[in-house]
Amino acid sequence: MLIIEKSGLQTSVQDLGRPGFQQYGVVAGGAMDPYSHRVANLLAGNSETCATIEAALAGPSIRFEMDSLIALAGGDLSPGIDGEPVPMWRPVAVKAGAVLTFGKPVSGCRVYIAVAGGIDVPEVMGSRSTYTKARIGGVEGRCLKKGDMLQAGKPSILAKHWAATALSKAGERQFCAADWSVSDELVPRYGNQAEIRMMKGPQHRWFDEESRSLFFSGTFTVSSESDRMGYRLKGDALRLSEPRELLSEGVVAGAVQVPSGGSPILLMADRQTTGGYPKIGQAASVDLPLVAQLQPGAQLRFKEVSVDEAQQLLIQRKKRLAELKLAVELKMKGV
Repeated sequence: MLIIEKSGLQTSVQDLGRPGFQQYGVVAGGAMDPYSHRVANLLAGNSETCATIEAALAGPSIRFEMDSLIALAGGDLSPGIDGEPVPMWRPVAVKAGAVLTFGKPVSGCRVYIAVAGGIDVPEVMGSRSTYTKARIGGVEGRCLKKGDMLQAGKPSILAKHWAATALSKAGERQFCAADWSVSDELVPRYGNQAEIRMMKGPQHRWFDEESRSLFFSGTFTVSSESDRMGYRLKGDALRLSEPRELLSEGVVAGAVQVPSGGSPILLMADRQTTGGYPKIGQAASVDLPLVAQLQPGAQLRFKEVSVDEAQQLLIQRKKRLAELKLAVELKMKGV
């Protein structure tokens, strides 16, 4: 059992979303940073599809009512237990009664808290992800609040054994972290600037020559109006070469829509299912986790890549996650 003692900001239960229902008007949703979500799960001995807790900027306070194995990945929001910093990107065994807290953001803006067994809330259309606008998934379709009690699923035998062994060495401390972690090359570098690999969108040629050039050479700033649905970007206005109308069509995460005002919107996890604005670009899926960790005021630039390059990058990411899963299993077995 996990008890939420402080809700934090935009704290919710998320998994990899509910794809396959856009044709019925149901958004895919899911973790804003699916990479950190997956890694946290693997470090907790879970399947990548298990539900985690996602928190943005101001993290929650969580009391563990039983000995547990957890892992934190994503943005560094200064996690701690009993005033002692809790390391990220590695398994951490915590004792019953321990309270996990967060402080000021150091890097990134979203942290993922995985618990061995996953967060056990009812599935809605095959997913436990919270989508607040439709009030489905998670806990009553809303962000977590003080007093919420969350059940964890059944941990794997390996995770349960590793946690018990680790806590036997903890002494008076409330937690014991592994002396190994994800390799540096697999830990993203978050900052106030990011270069996002981008393909040309289906309506790229609709824009005038100056706008097409600015899109790949200019710098955009993340607006404070950004949310889980999309990041509104400030920069030089992008204009069509001539007035044109577009029928609404399906949209995907990473699509860059340009409304009539000329300020682009980069669609994210809770994007709408269809859109009628022209799309000048399509972000490579492998870089969307970096976008998800940008705070308002951060700057980003777009680097053009081909569809083949974007696909190869995603294949490489999947291979590295598969290798990480095997490495974590071997480490927990003490091999």
